[in-house]
Amino acid sequence: MLAAAAGAGQPYLLKALPEAQRLLAWIKASGDTQGRPFALVDKRHAMLYVFDADGRLAGSSVALLGSARGDHIVPGVGERTAAGSLRNEDKTTPAGRFEAQPGRNLQGEDVVWVDYESAFAIHRVRPGKAWKARAERLATATPTDNRVSWGCVVVPVAFYEGVVANVLGAGRSVVYVLPESRPAKSFFAALEAS
Repeated sequence: MLAAAAGAGQPYLLKALPEAQRLLAWIKASGDTQGRPFALVDKRHAMLYVFDADGRLAGSSVALLGSARGDHIVPGVGERTAAGSLRNEDKTTPAGRFEAQPGRNLQGEDVVWVDYESAFAIHRVRPGKAWKARAERLATATPTDNRVSWGCVVVPVAFYEGVVANVLGAGRSVVYVLPESRPAKSFFAALEAS
């Protein structure tokens, strides 16, 4: 089972879907990351697991996810995000395999772009009026209230700066996002045989 390296003490942090376990085993055995660090997002448990290039767990954290359930990228969502005109049903965290890279958002903050065109990133809780409410949701003992982002994977500041920035923010990486409404094998063919 994947172990929690951050936020220990919250019982659901030690849980991981069997699909996450199978996907992790395949990632490590196949060399799919080509020696790059990677992350695994378990949307059902609202967790982010970050691994170094050798496949060792660098850390894990509870995460905020898109407020709308769904596993798809809504067409044109990147432009609407930049314009600040997203509809609630557009705010999904898409599932699949993504080639990620570090970059900056429109406010100049460093992020890890998971899918730049759709404005899908991993980032820290941002300063502003929603900061306190989002930080409180990250601290609860259940993932049911973690559906509040515009689609990005949002983690506590300390976890972003201590793990995400150092591992995924150092160069290109791979991010695997497990689906929540469809079987994982529909996104990851390697799980067909599992």
